[in-house]
Amino acid sequence: MSKIRILVVEDEILIADNICDSLVELGYEPLEPVSNFTEAVEALESKHPDIAILDIQLSGKKTGIDVAKVIREQFNIPFIFLTSNSDKATVSEAKETYPPAFLVKPFSKEELYTSIEIAMYNFSGLQGTSNTQDFIIKDAVFFKEKGVFVKLLFKDIEYIKSAHVYVEIHLKSGRNHVVRTSLNDILEKLSPDFIRVHRGYIINSTFLQLIETSSLVVGKTKIPVGTKYREGLLKRINHF
Repeated sequence: MSKIRILVVEDEILIADNICDSLVELGYEPLEPVSNFTEAVEALESKHPDIAILDIQLSGKKTGIDVAKVIREQFNIPFIFLTSNSDKATVSEAKETYPPAFLVKPFSKEELYTSIEIAMYNFSGLQGTSNTQDFIIKDAVFFKEKGVFVKLLFKDIEYIKSAHVYVEIHLKSGRNHVVRTSLNDILEKLSPDFIRVHRGYIINSTFLQLIETSSLVVGKTKIPVGTKYREGLLKRINHF
């Protein structure tokens, strides 16, 4: 598990530093802030943030709105518009990028936290997530821990077990996390490495060690294989 990584795109250094300090206090992981369109795109490509905070007015010809368009087209992560200019023309142009959240200067640490929450929830809704507490974006599941979102990468998940209206996500580290969703819903959002092997189990095939007649071993855990899932499992394994 890791903290949410946040890219701040702001051309006023003091404001950028203050935002980053607040993010640390809130339990997030701010990346090195950048001040213009070119630096923002480079950071998006190399640092892989989970969310971006974009000042609309940046140094140079291109604005935070231009950065948002690139995010929509290429990176598919949530972003927050930061602005001291809330006139109708600016807001109207910004709305065309469908921002998950807005933040108007000056703002408090509490407002910053709320905007991050809104952006994450709104964006997860755009991705078709049905849960309001835990959700999936790209290659990770996000959930609340000690009041802030943390990220669990798919590659760290060994298997997922059904538990009534919840699922238990079991990690290679030995830890697990409970999410309120169904196996069917979560399977739709996972990578192709994940395979349904039983009405109560999904496995990450990268951790598959052994297949027996009615069971298999994932990591060090023995998991049952349902009769109707066995043939599909073998076909999937042969394609990897």
